[in-house]
Amino acid sequence: MPKVVVDVMPKPEILDPQGKAVLGALPRLGFDGVTDVRQGKRFELEVAGEVTDEVLAQVHEMAGTLLSNPVIENFTVHVEESVR
Repeated sequence: MPKVVVDVMPKPEILDPQGKAVLGALPRLGFDGVTDVRQGKRFELEVAGEVTDEVLAQVHEMAGTLLSNPVIENFTVHVEESVR
């Protein structure tokens, strides 16, 4: 089955306390060189049938109304190719 992925991230101007917590923990765990971390969400939607423009439009609508908060988050939608 085809998989459509929705990645949701806080808008750049929105503070990201979870990302900052991860950024602070990395050096304590011995990981150096990371200058910023932003934490988001990933939704994987398996769809029946072919991924058409209509299906993608419906996923965009889902992402804008349920999967993200458009006031503070941006999202991207893409089709993930299956590896066999």
